[in-house]
Amino acid sequence: MSSRVLWKGAISFGLVHIPVALHAATSSDALDFDWLDKRSMDPVGYKRINKKTGEEIAKENIVKGIATDDGQYVVLSDEEIAAAYPKTTQTIEIDSFVSNTEIPFVYLERPYYIAPINKGHKVYALLRDTLLQTRRVGIARVVIQTKQHLAVLVPSGPGLVLNLLRWGADIRPWDELDLPAEGAKAAGLSERELAMAKQLVDDMTTLWEPARFTDVFKEKILSLVAEKVKQGLTETVVQPHESADASSETSGANILDLTELLKRSLRKAGAGDATIAPAAKAAQSPAKPVRKPAATKPAATKRAATKPAAAPRRAAVKRAA
Repeated sequence: MSSRVLWKGAISFGLVHIPVALHAATSSDALDFDWLDKRSMDPVGYKRINKKTGEEIAKENIVKGIATDDGQYVVLSDEEIAAAYPKTTQTIEIDSFVSNTEIPFVYLERPYYIAPINKGHKVYALLRDTLLQTRRVGIARVVIQTKQHLAVLVPSGPGLVLNLLRWGADIRPWDELDLPAEGAKAAGLSERELAMAKQLVDDMTTLWEPARFTDVFKEKILSLVAEKVKQGLTETVVQPHESADASSETSGANILDLTELLKRSLRKAGAGDATIAPAAKAAQSPAKPVRKPAATKPAATKRAATKPAAAPRRAAVKRAA
């Protein structure tokens, strides 16, 4: 099965554009438990409930509010919220480059694969190999479905990975934790203790083989399900007819073309245009965002990798008390 394109656009740094397509780098293979009424085996859905009265609220009577420090709320209209969304620019705009060891793992959030399009392969390879040889990564901003993200562009094997980053304000500081002093001497570690620990680490060092690690819980649950199916212990669940507006469209996000930016940057540095011209020419026409066709979503469907910022968050699993 071919990889689905989430959107098309370009990487932009300096004065260069690289036409690219964005692909999901991961897939959710987690178990999805549906809620069922044990008396009738009917599917159980979600309701908008007034927490004070317990009454169900119609969608048109719900407004969005932001809590203030004193416990009050500021109500915002849909128009005011929509006006605050960042404009989609179809650009992965690289702000700067940093060492590939600079970004702590705690900032990494979600990876995407970046692939070249529109004859942008040569300039794509130029950026990839330059980052590999200089041991740098690009810090960029990108808008995906009306939400702006901080991201890092990383060379990995034959391609480039765009990993969304958490904003600095979302990372909690170390201050509240009781941690040992930095440095072996300050932490009271002896040379003998360090030598023994290093030897243990050396003895346990292997190559990274992700296939060795599996989800034991999922395997046990699926084994239990298979056994119950074998024994005929299944229930019939009839899904109610969903209305047409239950489905939603996922619009593409935006990226700018990196080939043209690179072309001008290299020209300033005295480099020739011959190696960049074909890709730059292909990048002149702006790419259009790819739109997914609307589809009715079955009850046990896995979640999409990205969602519009304004969409309400729902619990996927009802935990037992």
